[in-house]
Amino acid sequence: MLEAYAPVGLDKLDKKFVDSSNPPSWVGMDAWVAAVCFNTVEAKKLGLTQPKSWKDLLDPMYKGHVIMPNPNSSGTGFLDVSSWIQMFGEEGAWKFMDGLHANIARYTHSGSAPCKLAASGEIPIGVSFAFRGAKSKAKGAPIEIIVPEEGVGWGMEATAIVAGTDNLADAKKLVDWSVTKKANEMYNAGYAVVAYPGVAKPVEHFPANLLEKMIDNDFEAAANNRKKILAEWQKRYDGKSDPKG
Repeated sequence: MLEAYAPVGLDKLDKKFVDSSNPPSWVGMDAWVAAVCFNTVEAKKLGLTQPKSWKDLLDPMYKGHVIMPNPNSSGTGFLDVSSWIQMFGEEGAWKFMDGLHANIARYTHSGSAPCKLAASGEIPIGVSFAFRGAKSKAKGAPIEIIVPEEGVGWGMEATAIVAGTDNLADAKKLVDWSVTKKANEMYNAGYAVVAYPGVAKPVEHFPANLLEKMIDNDFEAAANNRKKILAEWQKRYDGKSDPKG
């Protein structure tokens, strides 16, 4: 489906954002990164201590106090599940998710909803993405944005050329522009992590150690196994999903 092309200036980008094929079929622009939003006020009322890792969320004290996105309807949910498989191995990840499921109150169909709901006090713990948490905290929400010790999954937006386009020269010109410093500065308006190193301005309340905790994501494996992973997840856990509106 995609026309391989190495844009001018490609060498300036963080290698995590570039397809490993030579020439690459796509080039990343920006990323959203998983995190846990923890409402300190609600947690205190319930006597909950702040988790430091993904495995901490398996503690029985969190039963009914955690929400996360359904990976079948949320890209954020899928990046969580695929990252756990990469970090813990297939067997370890499903065992972890079985334990987590016991503590889950419900699965949302939106990636930002768990953090928004944690920010509003509806639930103490929401598995979401960091930028959403930083925005809620900036507005005064009593939340901590936790970067689990084991590492965090992430997804990216990318630019690519559709194979067979009638306007290949213009498409290449657009992709050349998409990797420039100027373009990355524009991505930074909506994303705290961008492909061009040193461009992203610090976002208020954004966790300082988040970049170093981003796993070495195998996007190809995640994509190739997506259908199988989602079917298994659906079979095991969909009973706690919100109704689809």
